[in-house]
Amino acid sequence: MQESGIETRPLENLSAAVSGASASVHSSCPPLASSIIPLTSAGAVAPPIGIPVSSFSKSTGYDITRGHASQVPRTPAVPAFSCPATMPGVLSNPMVQQPVMTGAIEAGSSITFPEDQEDPKESEHINSTGGIWGFFKGVAGNPVVKTVLNKTKNSVESMITTLDPGMAPYIRSGGDIDIVVASDKEIHVEAVRDAFQEVFGMATVIGEAALSHIAPQPVGYAAGVKGAKERIKSLHQASIIHKDQPVVSLENFIAELFPDNWFDIGYLILEDPCHNITIEVFTQATPVPLHHIQQAQSLTPPDYSLRWSGLLVTVGEVLERSLPNTNRTDWHYSVTGMSKREMIQSAAKALAGLYKQQLPPRTS
Repeated sequence: MQESGIETRPLENLSAAVSGASASVHSSCPPLASSIIPLTSAGAVAPPIGIPVSSFSKSTGYDITRGHASQVPRTPAVPAFSCPATMPGVLSNPMVQQPVMTGAIEAGSSITFPEDQEDPKESEHINSTGGIWGFFKGVAGNPVVKTVLNKTKNSVESMITTLDPGMAPYIRSGGDIDIVVASDKEIHVEAVRDAFQEVFGMATVIGEAALSHIAPQPVGYAAGVKGAKERIKSLHQASIIHKDQPVVSLENFIAELFPDNWFDIGYLILEDPCHNITIEVFTQATPVPLHHIQQAQSLTPPDYSLRWSGLLVTVGEVLERSLPNTNRTDWHYSVTGMSKREMIQSAAKALAGLYKQQLPPRTS
């Protein structure tokens, strides 16, 4: 149809023309992947191959997989993985197992960590060694540790006894050595106790009053020996000690070792009936001036019943009257500068050393 010199065509002719132009364009350019829609064998449209952008679930709960400002990360859905097949006889390791993940992350999901499994071999090793007590037992049995502990113990004891000398008898009392001193004089008991504890380390030493049945001032070796043995005998007769009790007895006497030269000497004897041991020692000799001996003889009556064994008046009593600041029980210090206790302890230490050598070895 023509109107005003312009020819008009039907609408289908226009559509055919557009289709022809489009076909010419497509024939010159390669097809785009997004424009291709694959078909299945049944003729249905297959799901798109491109990256999905709208298959994420949103929730209000907090999730560590969320990004900044609680926004869901724009990542593609992760395909699901299955756990590897478990082989018979082999334990699965929870550290390498991967949980099954789905494309959509559920809200409120919690993350769990694998629990530590106790190693049976390690438990068996701890039980076999006795735990912490086994450790201490092994350390205590080390010879080096024993030496260090003994030195530490001795240092502490030395410090305590230096600050308070009265604590020494309590700290070092005990052990296998049990000694009775046949005297109740503290100067005698302390000297013997210190000597035995120094030699044996631990020793129990006590004193018991005993009678000598001789003169207060024995004269001669025979009188001194008899007086010490009589003290032991009196303890047995009074049933103060049992028959197998180790006993130490001591007696001081004067003797004329040279013409007109008199000395004071201490005699110590140890008797151990159980082990059939008898040991005798003497203290150092302390010189006594002749005129002091003559004065003691003049103060003793001629008819004194015990004159056969000695004098009625002791040398200490005479020196106490003659020398100022002199005590009758320890006049040795005023004469020589060495106390009677030190002299007895020195002899008692030799006695304890001889006794230790003759004792049978202990069985553990």
